[in-house]
Amino acid sequence: MNKLLLIAALAAAAYFSLAPAPGTPDRPESAVQPGIASVVSDSGDAAIENAFANRLGNQQVEGQGTVVKTLADDTDGSRHQRFIVRLESGQTLLVSHNIDLAPRIDTLRTGDTVAFYGEYEWNPKGGVIHWTHHDPQGRRPAGWIRHGGRTYQ
Repeated sequence: MNKLLLIAALAAAAYFSLAPAPGTPDRPESAVQPGIASVVSDSGDAAIENAFANRLGNQQVEGQGTVVKTLADDTDGSRHQRFIVRLESGQTLLVSHNIDLAPRIDTLRTGDTVAFYGEYEWNPKGGVIHWTHHDPQGRRPAGWIRHGGRTYQ
């Protein structure tokens, strides 16, 4: 009888020490395929802060922020409209919106609020959001930017 209790106690201890903590993803990190964007189930600042803190890229995220600076368009290769947003948390992000595949946001100004859905890439300045448009090949989730009651994708 004592042996059965000891075995049961050891089995319970092994289970609880090896079981994932609550909120841990069901799939191991090794299940992520290179070149394929991971879909983050959280939206907003928490998911972006987590990606930044852990230096993650290829993270599909949704968020909202205030435009703190508009930048000149990037015209090398595909043209991108670029601007910096500050999240409610204070973190800043560069948004790089492909204007060869999606409409330009002509009315965008400093102080405006924008919502976005796209792919997050880590960098030491806070990160970059890109793929804020449809994918012509249909291999990625369609991203978007919402500004002034209009969706740009």
